[in-house]
Amino acid sequence: MTLEVDSAHRFGTFEADVRFETPAGITALFGRSGAGKTTVINAIAGLLTPNRGRIAVNGEVLLDTEARIHVPAHRRRVGYVFQDARLFPHLTVRQNLLFGRWFSGAPRDDDALGRIVGLLGIEALLDRRPATLSGGERQRVAIGRALLSQPRILLMDEPLAALDEARKAEILPYLERLRDTFDLPILYVSHAVAEVARLATTIVALSEGRVVRQGPAAEVLADPDAFPLLGRQEAGSILTATLVAHDMQDGLSELAFSGGSLVTPLIDAPPGAQLRVRIRARDIILARSPPQETSALNILPATVHQIGRQDGAIVDIQVRCGNDDLLARITRRSLNRLGLEVGTPCYAILKSIAVARRDVGHFEARGE
Repeated sequence: MTLEVDSAHRFGTFEADVRFETPAGITALFGRSGAGKTTVINAIAGLLTPNRGRIAVNGEVLLDTEARIHVPAHRRRVGYVFQDARLFPHLTVRQNLLFGRWFSGAPRDDDALGRIVGLLGIEALLDRRPATLSGGERQRVAIGRALLSQPRILLMDEPLAALDEARKAEILPYLERLRDTFDLPILYVSHAVAEVARLATTIVALSEGRVVRQGPAAEVLADPDAFPLLGRQEAGSILTATLVAHDMQDGLSELAFSGGSLVTPLIDAPPGAQLRVRIRARDIILARSPPQETSALNILPATVHQIGRQDGAIVDIQVRCGNDDLLARITRRSLNRLGLEVGTPCYAILKSIAVARRDVGHFEARGE
């Protein structure tokens, strides 16, 4: 399943002119407020008709202004999850969910309700009304309602923005299940790097109405020149790893990835679980030789792969560990003192406690 977007629309002096194509999984439409993200998803949903454009899902054209094709919003089979759940307050959770199925007009699937309720963990909520639910529970119900409409594509407009950190932590595992279970494109609008790193398989970054960077999430996040888009404090990288074992006495877990092993605080997952681990650039130290008698448990052999722009006191360095890339932030003085160049062998040093629980997510690779 793929999404193709080529759309241009002008509001006064601002023009959103974007072109991108995304596969199944979660594509993060990322950018600061005013970058044009909502304009794009509203054009996909049919809530806005762009001045010019072509939009297709899995080869089926929803909009082509040149060919005068414009499928009405109610016939596009687009699932839309907003910042607020927008549930019907007078209906129970079950009735809200079934409304999504009824409204779709798609062939009835009698088993879909049970599958989606189980996926989202909302079995105990079916007879309750929205006013009695937490913010995270309401969002899960809203996602379920959208899925039961049997959409061609799911649009999620900052669905966690209105939730506190505890509720975000509650709903993130369900979004991971959604990503790994359903073979449909999901466009996830966000300006939160932590959410994007945890969930996205692809990133499309917008700035002032234009696509300025796109590609696999791990590649974009580890790009040393991407920090102006992502925010320097949040820049980092993603590792895909396998949980090997737990040390319950020390409260640690051992992960294996292509560059070796990684020790982290205890992770709530069984050995063998596939995980995505976000590591911030600011938490990595680089050295030319392995340090001795240090408290850091992660000392990873690496090679300098790319050096970012050197237009200030800080430089972002991409180092390769096995087949994975890590981003490290150091001063330009350290870069010069260590004599780091592309191809220089080095060591990436990371304290175990630098990997926070919120930065570890589950990931189930899709079969070919």
